[in-house]
Amino acid sequence: MNWWEAALLGLVQGLTEFLPVSSSGHLVLGQHVLGIEEAGITFEVFVHFGTVLSILTVYGRDVLDLLREAGSALAAPAEIPERYAENDTFRLGVFILITLIPTGLVYVLFKEPLEAAFGDPRLASGMLFVTGVLLLLTLLRPNPKGRLSSLKAFVVGIAQSAAMIPGISRSGSTICVALYQNVKPEQAANFSFLMLLPVVLGATLLKGLELVEQGATVAWLPLLLGTLIAYASGVVAIKLMIDFVKRGNLQYFAYYCFLIGGLGLWLL
Repeated sequence: MNWWEAALLGLVQGLTEFLPVSSSGHLVLGQHVLGIEEAGITFEVFVHFGTVLSILTVYGRDVLDLLREAGSALAAPAEIPERYAENDTFRLGVFILITLIPTGLVYVLFKEPLEAAFGDPRLASGMLFVTGVLLLLTLLRPNPKGRLSSLKAFVVGIAQSAAMIPGISRSGSTICVALYQNVKPEQAANFSFLMLLPVVLGATLLKGLELVEQGATVAWLPLLLGTLIAYASGVVAIKLMIDFVKRGNLQYFAYYCFLIGGLGLWLL
């Protein structure tokens, strides 16, 4: 992979991670079109880390509040039930942890086939149709006004697990499933972005350790360039996505998913 290919894929990742059109699907299709055979899951993980930096830029204060509450709870575990009942920030942190249960189980049980799926552009194209349907279904739940709960968070975690398949949008599936459960749009979007942090940080750590153990040679310049561009474009995409969610206009992204998925199935 040369520098301009890494820059292009980093831009695609940064925009599509937060817009509900599947970053993984676009990366698989982009790598196939460009003839890149060695980017694979390593590049995927690192550019995802770039988008984590985007989240920290936009939600830095929220993340600090979550960490502060977690530290306070660990220092006084007897107060955890009271904190959960009365503290919105602590409760949000618990909801994020709940989403990790189905996500972690699916990753452990299906790691190899999930990683192999990144080499199948036709699968990614087909799954873009699934994403499109999820987005269209939000029209059946206009003006949701409810709040998150532990059960709702678990269901959103299941949606995040399904999004490990390239072509199914992580942000799209998690936000849509939250909206289906009558969660307020802005809260659904914020929760989707914040719950991504532990997942991608964990995945980046595991892949980094794996690369060290294998003694793999990595082309660091294109990898870092792609990560930097993913970060910058991710900041822009987060703000755009929040605006679209507030307006209830997610269905427009469905038409794009149908178009790209259809072109992929036709041409590849």
